[in-house]
Amino acid sequence: MTEKLQKVLATAGLGSRRQLEKWIADGRVSVDGSTAKLGDRVEYNARIMVDGRVVKTSVNENPRVIMYSKPEGEVCTTSDPDGRPTVFDQLPKINSGRWIAIGRLDINTSGLLLFTNYGELANRLMHPSYEIKREYLARIFGEVNESMLKNLTEGVQLDDGMAKFQSVKAQHQRNTEERSSSNQWFRVTLAEGRTREVRRLWESQ
Repeated sequence: MTEKLQKVLATAGLGSRRQLEKWIADGRVSVDGSTAKLGDRVEYNARIMVDGRVVKTSVNENPRVIMYSKPEGEVCTTSDPDGRPTVFDQLPKINSGRWIAIGRLDINTSGLLLFTNYGELANRLMHPSYEIKREYLARIFGEVNESMLKNLTEGVQLDDGMAKFQSVKAQHQRNTEERSSSNQWFRVTLAEGRTREVRRLWESQ
């Protein structure tokens, strides 16, 4: 039985399908000695190489998933040219494949991240077509009116296309100090995970 090349590579834990499709398009992948192209289908026993190195493409029999509570100050890349700590520094070593981050949070955001060594699972959780909901708690400085909330749920044109929240709910302040401050808390949900999308949506208003 054959599978799409990017799915075979993702199952082997090399990355998300989107990332692997770019590798194929860039000519970094070969199958049985020939440069691969997008759309190729392969057997799991094919000789597949990435950047000249043979890839073990047997089905991942021991997929792993871990949860990580990311603090502010860590970046979600495997390495950082500025020497900042990364979330990958905190993860346990893995014997086969590599950890794939299921989504990202920017350096100033804290929250739950999922990691897996199973590329197909990562694809299903990240691809917009599956519409997996993501929930964020955002602290907003300044006044937020009904017109702004309507815009945020009906759609706003960002530099990379239309975007919107599926829901926006104001959170009640818990104490007198919070109620007297200019900050407001909102719980928002999204069905995609574009770069800094939550911040950019609020900044648009």
